[in-house]
Amino acid sequence: MARKPNPAPPLGKPLKRAFFGRSVHEVAPDLIGATLLVNGVGGLIVEVEAYHHTEPAAHSYRGPTPRNLVMFGPPGFAYVYRSYGIHWCVNFVCEEEGSASAVLIRALEPTHGLASMRRRRGVTEARMLCSGPGKLCEALGITIAHSGLPLDRPPIALFARTSKVEIAAGVRIGLTKAVELPWRYGLKGSKFLSKPFPAGRG
Repeated sequence: MARKPNPAPPLGKPLKRAFFGRSVHEVAPDLIGATLLVNGVGGLIVEVEAYHHTEPAAHSYRGPTPRNLVMFGPPGFAYVYRSYGIHWCVNFVCEEEGSASAVLIRALEPTHGLASMRRRRGVTEARMLCSGPGKLCEALGITIAHSGLPLDRPPIALFARTSKVEIAAGVRIGLTKAVELPWRYGLKGSKFLSKPFPAGRG
């Protein structure tokens, strides 16, 4: 007899755009354990990075451009960009309108729509579906068409975590600027991280 897939965990309260009208350093760790769904496909957020407009690694550091304009708008909207001309990456705009700070979603634990994710990614191992910002966008079908969309209306849905989580923190990944800032947050001990945290941190 074929084994039935594990049921998806229960969803918490929907997160509204007001959730994002706070410091990016408050929003980023509060997203760990929340659930991100796009057209019903997604999972638990297990890794993020905070980007503040005052530091040179932020896309908004040098001011608005056609690419990053959504970052300068109100909080609670998606900012999607292509990394190295290959992968889409999704960010959540935070703080007050015009501050241009955002949280990069780096990894998910897949919980909803795994068949769709496997088809899009061409892999079967759950660990490989969303363990990186480009991977998760491919798995959830996120493209530039999602940039500028509200985070609390279809096709995007976010739900608060339903239990306490232990959060690890460390430096961000793959940067050449502001490399010392410990603004990467993750679910401690998760096997779905894009990269483990240093010993003692995750």
